[in-house]
Amino acid sequence: MMAEVRPIIVKRINKVAGGHHGGAWKIAYADFVTAMMAFFLLMWLLGSTSKGDLQGIAAYFATPLRVAMSGGSGSGDSSSVIRGGGKDLTREEGQVTKATNPLQKKTFDLKSAQADLERLEAKRLEGLKAQISAAIDANPMLKQFKNQLLLDITTEGLRIQIVDEKNRPMFASASAELQPYTKVILHAIGKMLNTVPNKISLAGHTDATPYANGGTAYSNWELSTDRANAARRELITGGMDEDKMLRVVGLASAIPYNNVDPFNPINRRISIIVMNKRTEDAIVNDNGGLSATDEKALKVGLSAPAK
Repeated sequence: MMAEVRPIIVKRINKVAGGHHGGAWKIAYADFVTAMMAFFLLMWLLGSTSKGDLQGIAAYFATPLRVAMSGGSGSGDSSSVIRGGGKDLTREEGQVTKATNPLQKKTFDLKSAQADLERLEAKRLEGLKAQISAAIDANPMLKQFKNQLLLDITTEGLRIQIVDEKNRPMFASASAELQPYTKVILHAIGKMLNTVPNKISLAGHTDATPYANGGTAYSNWELSTDRANAARRELITGGMDEDKMLRVVGLASAIPYNNVDPFNPINRRISIIVMNKRTEDAIVNDNGGLSATDEKALKVGLSAPAK
């Protein structure tokens, strides 16, 4: 019996390689890496940029493109924020950034500097006042005349007044001749006036008693002027720089210290003002006019009824 011959069947399996997935994922990955690089680069730039530059960047991105390119209405309704942008390539002002007027800034700086100078000057005059007060207390001779030395700070500066007392006049009667103790006072003050750079104003005053023998040729006006000049000479003898004196005037009885009693001896006085810069400038520009305090006192003195 013959064996049954079976046909040999060869199965050929065609192996098909995995289908091609395409390169889209690579592009997406590259985009992701690029975005991450850009992000970290942005973080680095933001971390190393000053606050002012950041504000400029923010202002730039807040500006509509149409405004940045050609100007016109926008978020600030102004011109282009880009330097030289827009239709006028010479324009520099921006839309978002706030314009600053250099003149206004200069004026503000000038006022601020002037205020600082005035504060320093006031402090310096207060120091001079304290220095003179201390010198009076330390000098036994000056201390006995302390009631005749009046020190105060006015709008013009430091005012030093040497006044008469009933039994202790500064000058010989009806004369411009200084008493010895008055010279000592003026010499001591003259030395201290050189410790500050301020200019000096000096005024002589009398009471309302008419000058007895002068008539119209020589009156209290001439007497007060001569007394002011005598005080000026003693200040310079005491050591004050002659160039510091800016004004010497005689005011007779026009500006009494005591308005109620124009014949009171206290009205006979020498008034020394260590002027602040504002008063000095006012006198220079006004060609030697009266200071504000003198003008006010003059009005009060002229309007007050004589007693």
